[in-house]
Order: sequence, then structure tokens, then C-alpha cells
Amino acid sequence: MEEKVLQNYIAGKWVDAENRTSVFNPATGEEIAQVPLSEKIDVDEAVAAAKLAQKKWALVPAPQRAEILYRVGSLMKEKKEHLSRLLTMENGKVLEEARGEVQEGIDMAFYMAGEGRRLFGQTTPAELPDKFAMSERAPIGVVGIITPWNFPIAIATWKSFPAIVAGNAVVWKPATETPIMAYELANIFEEAGLPKGVINVVFGTGRTVGDAMVHHEDIRVISFTGSNEVGRNIAADCGRQLKKVSLEMGGKNAVIVMDDADLDLAVEGVVWSAFGTSGQRCTACSRVIVHEAVKEEFETRLLKTMKGLTIGDGLEEGIKVGPIINQAGLEKIERYIEIGKEEGAKLLAGGRVLTGNSYTKGYYFEPTLFTDATSSMRIAQEEIFGPVVSIIPVKSFAEAIEVNNGVTYGLSSSIFTQDVNRVFQAKRDLDTGIVYVNAGTTGAEIHLPFGGTKGTGNGHRDSGVQALDVFTEWKAVYVDYSGKLQRAQIDVEE
Repeated sequence: MEEKVLQNYIAGKWVDAENRTSVFNPATGEEIAQVPLSEKIDVDEAVAAAKLAQKKWALVPAPQRAEILYRVGSLMKEKKEHLSRLLTMENGKVLEEARGEVQEGIDMAFYMAGEGRRLFGQTTPAELPDKFAMSERAPIGVVGIITPWNFPIAIATWKSFPAIVAGNAVVWKPATETPIMAYELANIFEEAGLPKGVINVVFGTGRTVGDAMVHHEDIRVISFTGSNEVGRNIAADCGRQLKKVSLEMGGKNAVIVMDDADLDLAVEGVVWSAFGTSGQRCTACSRVIVHEAVKEEFETRLLKTMKGLTIGDGLEEGIKVGPIINQAGLEKIERYIEIGKEEGAKLLAGGRVLTGNSYTKGYYFEPTLFTDATSSMRIAQEEIFGPVVSIIPVKSFAEAIEVNNGVTYGLSSSIFTQDVNRVFQAKRDLDTGIVYVNAGTTGAEIHLPFGGTKGTGNGHRDSGVQALDVFTEWKAVYVDYSGKLQRAQIDVEE
């Protein structure tokens, strides 16, 4: 592809920056873009544009705001294949998965556009005569969103679409590794007729651009998806400013395979969850908690399926596992392989960086399987963010639940069983924000809330109507038409 020289998008204009960095296709090592390394002044300009635009945007009736999102969804649908191929080039995920991600953005556009005719508040009886009481959602103002490289268009739509339909303006910092999707989405917003300044894109590092956004007094909400370490720092900084913050910070997700499970189905679910997107998903399965009665047979079937996985450039037909995002990602995975060996887990498959031939210029790692891991091992506790899964044997359903819950994260979990009683007990007792039954740990649908418990987040959710809670404030309204002063809690007494 022809190299793209990208610019920031501020107040409806493409604005150059003084410094740039290169963006590479992780499958081939080819330079595909030059992206700005913006400074605080660029953030200040974007916030000023957003603040000015938001005042007018909030006065536009919500159904009219929604019409813009309908057009955005239609344009994304028209450009789906174009967007999908670009996504694979800059992110590395196989084309089938890229199409699925773009479809998620399309679905979110139409879903959140529907909220333009809802955005429901409540009416409620007042305790005094001739008085009306209600609550309604109000926009917050300027919203800052910080998105990761692993789902560069889906997560951006989860955050920006509800913010926009609710009447806010957005300043968006995309991941530096995947800027092309942000460029494309900004163009789509412009083509759909979104007023200038309602969305602004500022490229750059978290240390500079992200920090400036977090500390800017006119940004009243930060919505962040990324690492636990960064998220905790953002939460602390926002807390000192009494700034609203929504965090989604990953997971250490497990699939439970009980002794009555359909093992072929369980293998299929684990392979998709563990090795799709090369394991670079916050919902990726990195632990398989297997009942000891079926452990040996499950391992045999899983190894056989893993041998059939094809690894390579995601644009090539038949490839199932694409590259790792960059060299730093490879090195992190390598470190955890050594940690697993040192801890005493048994390496059954994989564990190597792939080099030579078609792998020479990209970043490829073999799908990897450890067995006989224990729940206390680091490879069973810490997020690796690669195609690495560990089997942990257990003796009972109760032990499986305990092992599943024995991590600091709480995003997604799964159980394979034919016992309906176990299903409902698991639904109740698994302490994650998402629970799957007879399916893998990934595959969220946009009309349900997405997010987790414990170290995964801070109680907010992306997607579903619950996403609106992040980008709105509740306002209580009282209308007294009695013609006299009535005092609540006082004048109700006889």
C-alpha cells in the first residue's frame, strides 16, 4: 500500500504536527504510515475546538444527532472491505477477524443511533400536591477517549458513539501503532455531516498526549482501555481532579472444562479464544481449568487442533493466526515462556519465535500450550497478551470456580458442561463481568454491557445502554405548579 502521511483532525481540519514517527505492518515490517507525535499545545487546541462545538451540539435534538450516527454506520458498511484490509495491515489480525471488528463498529453505530430516540429518564410521583418530578440524562461536555491498538476501530466506536449521541464532543487519542483506523473514521464522521469540532483526533504518545488529556481541566470524562498500570495512574490523577473516569484494563480469562463437557466443542472454543488475534485480546483465554477425569483426552484433542493452525500474514487466504504487534510484544511473550518453564509448568507445544522464510520481517510467535500449571504460577496470574494458554487440572466443580476466581482480574470466564445445575451455579458464582456457557471467553455483542470486575475496571461499562452512564450526568427536575412555596419533607406533615 502507499504510505499514508497522517495529520491530526482538529475543528474539522487536518492539522500537521512538527514531529512524526513511523508505523509498520507487523506481518511484513513494511512502513505503512507516518503519524504525528503531538504536543500539549495540540491537545489544548483540540479541547478548545471541542468545547466550542459541544455547546451547539448539545442543543441539537437527540434524534437529529442520531441521524449522523445512522449515516456513519451506512458509510462504514459501504467501506467495510476497505476498512478491514487496512485494519489487517496495521494491526495484523487475520482478515476474517478484521471484518468482524468493522462489523462491530457498524452494529454500534446503528444501536447507539437508536438511543437518540430513547436516552430515557424517569418520571416519578412527587410527595407534594401540584408538583411534578422527573430525572433526565444531560451531556457532560468534552470527553477524552484513549483507545488501544488491538481493537482500533471497535473500541473507538464503543466510546465515541454513545458520547456523541448523548450530546458531548470528543477528543480522541488513538494508539500510535494503529492510527490509520482513526484517520478513516474521522473521514467517515466528516462525510456523514458531523459538525466541526464534535470529534477531534490527536495522535501521539500516552506520556505526552494522554497525560495532557487526563490533566486538562476542560475534559470532564476520560474513557480508557489499556494496561492496568496506566489505568491505575489515570484513575489516581482523575480522582484528584474529581474527574469522571471509565477504565477497562484487561483480563486473565479462563475456560472451565468439566468432566461431562463436549470436548470437541470445548477445544474449538479454547482455540478461538486463545489464539484468535494471536491472543492479543483482553478477553483471550489464557487459562484452561480442566477436570482431571478428562484432562488427558482434552490435551490430546487440543494439541491435534493446534497443529493445524496456519500462521502468517492475515491478508493471505487460509491463515488462522497473524503476527504479534511489535518486537516488544514478542519479547514480553518470550519472557513469560521462560517464567513458565522455571515455575515447573510443562511445555507441550510452541514456545518459540518464528523466523526465516515468510516470517523474516514480521513478528510471529508459535501458539503455545503449557500443562500441569498451578493457579499460583505467574503464567496463570499475569496477563501475557500473546498466544499462550496454560492448562490447570482440578478435581471438582467447586475447585474450578475457586481457581477461576483466584486472579486479580475479572473480565470474562467460560464453562463447558451439560449439567444445567452447574450452569446456573457457575453463572452465579463466577466473579467476572462476562460469563459464557459452552462457548469461549470472547465474542461480546454490542447491546450488552462490556467490562469486568476487580482489577479489570472501575465499575463502568462499554457498549449496551450502560455506556451512556459514562457520558451523561443525571439531572433531577422539580416543577411546582401550586402557586405557593412547598417544602419537601416539611410540608408533607399534617
